[in-house]
Amino acid sequence: MPLPFLTADRAVDALGEYSDEVALPFDDRDRWRRPYRPGPWRVAAGAMLLLLASFVLLAAVIIAAAGEPAGALAVLGVAVLVIASSLRLLRVGVWVSEAGLRRVGFLSTTTVAWSRIGAVHTVQQPVRWLGLPRTVQGQALIAERPGAEALAPLLTDHNADFLGRAEAFDRAADLVEAWGDEYRRG
Repeated sequence: MPLPFLTADRAVDALGEYSDEVALPFDDRDRWRRPYRPGPWRVAAGAMLLLLASFVLLAAVIIAAAGEPAGALAVLGVAVLVIASSLRLLRVGVWVSEAGLRRVGFLSTTTVAWSRIGAVHTVQQPVRWLGLPRTVQGQALIAERPGAEALAPLLTDHNADFLGRAEAFDRAADLVEAWGDEYRRG
């Protein structure tokens, strides 16, 4: 079963290093896409949640075999919540399309049209380490909206997708900036 939210498009993989000539190699620009692969920390957390869900499902089967259908349904509900949390965790990130920029969080999603974004650029600032309260000095990709508050950092080099992968952060930031440059002009 293909899971399109787990991998970046093959066109991004074929890019290798960012170049101005092939900044936006996609034919279907109406489709929302994440211009980078999920990082190893995010994938590992999702895998651990799915492993936990398998044990919870096994517990539901054992409880059902013991003759407690109400308890088995409750434990099955917990397993479904853990699986849904794992899938949502894997969708977290920045998604782009011709329509705009979408920042998907664990509990919320923010979509902003390209016409409402003034600039997308990388800045040096304190960033959260793996989304925890601890901050370290790092790079963040910021989208500024004229006349409004700035969006939360779209990408950081210390989040679950890019921790220890500076080259991947640079390439993803360049691609998001390229999408912004292309569609803010039009």
